[in-house]
Amino acid sequence: MPVVSPDFSVLSEDFAASPYRWFAQLRERTPVHYEPAIDSYFLSRHEDVQRVLTDHEAFTTETLQVRAEPVMRGPVLAQMTGAEHTAKRKIVVRSFTGGALQHQVRAIRSNAAELMAPFLPRGRMDLVNDFGRPLAIHVTLDVLGLDKKDWLQVAAWHSGVAEFITSMTLTPERRRHCLDCAERLEAYLLPVIERRREHPGDDLISRLCTAEFDGIAMSDHDVTALIINVLAAATEPADKTLALLFKHLIDHPEQLAQVRRNPDLLPAAIAETLRYTPPVQLIPRQAEGDAVFAGITVPAGATVFCMIGAANRDPEAFTAPDTFDIHRPDLGTARSFTAAAQHLAFGTGLHQCVGTAFARAEIETVAAMLLPLLDGVRFSPGFRYRESGLYTRGPVALPLDFTPVPQGATARE
Repeated sequence: MPVVSPDFSVLSEDFAASPYRWFAQLRERTPVHYEPAIDSYFLSRHEDVQRVLTDHEAFTTETLQVRAEPVMRGPVLAQMTGAEHTAKRKIVVRSFTGGALQHQVRAIRSNAAELMAPFLPRGRMDLVNDFGRPLAIHVTLDVLGLDKKDWLQVAAWHSGVAEFITSMTLTPERRRHCLDCAERLEAYLLPVIERRREHPGDDLISRLCTAEFDGIAMSDHDVTALIINVLAAATEPADKTLALLFKHLIDHPEQLAQVRRNPDLLPAAIAETLRYTPPVQLIPRQAEGDAVFAGITVPAGATVFCMIGAANRDPEAFTAPDTFDIHRPDLGTARSFTAAAQHLAFGTGLHQCVGTAFARAEIETVAAMLLPLLDGVRFSPGFRYRESGLYTRGPVALPLDFTPVPQGATARE
């Protein structure tokens, strides 16, 4: 077990290679870890992280003005409070719930069937690069009503936006690249917004364009920021969680067999994946006043990073937290996709991830399609598993071998 030393850094290559090795020591020895290079505090205990995420007056999202707004091209939902937050969040959430969600589930099935079809007869697929990433973008473009033929370009721009938001440090060159991606994405979206104002349809962009707040229509910048907000919220958790789900089930063949026999266990397997390896590892907040954690004062104005991966492995919150167990009694599957979730993978409180219901529907739908088709699924020969990412984290690749599916025998759409 590694020991946290005074010169330990969460920005180090050692930590980036395997952060889970360090979480217990952080919680026990330095639950309030200071990083002088970025003048920020990192909290690793479940109770501390939950406190920060639920007390939105003492710990605000002001830091997103610097971390997100420049590439979002305007304020995002997490920066809003009061009536503005309630009204704009409701517009977005309506596109991910009820009848709208059922429509999206049909689109998810269609996209998934189309993307997996070429790989089924081969009996081999990289679940991350061949399938998960393109699927997440395709489905999100459907929600927004954008042309899927542009998905590679939109994905490239989105990658620059995500890099800006999730990087702890950026070189001037990378910063310029990220801002350029954001400007190009905005330039792509503005004509679409103009057309939807004149001829609205049944997509999310049209709803944003025709919605009003305090009797005033949202500006193009407001709509653009919310579109990019949705693009990030709907893609980041889904593709990573799908790959992590299969990785853990393959690592635990007895649990994989149980999920195959009883598909009702799938939501529990997804919830445990989110707890065990959350795709979003860090959530930033700003302390409005001095705050004390474990006897250590975090000064007013400081940036605080909530370490979701560490909080989700806290033995004060979960029994045997370093064990992957879909039958875990202390997780509460029914509430694991709500603001009352014990795990913190989607955040919690006022600013819980707006894409939670959609991410659950997407992962459940696609996993239920894949499980019967990937018979005998296993890691491809010679594969060495590797994850990347400090802020958001997931597999770099997940090449799988399985029993080839006869041509024409595809998943039900």
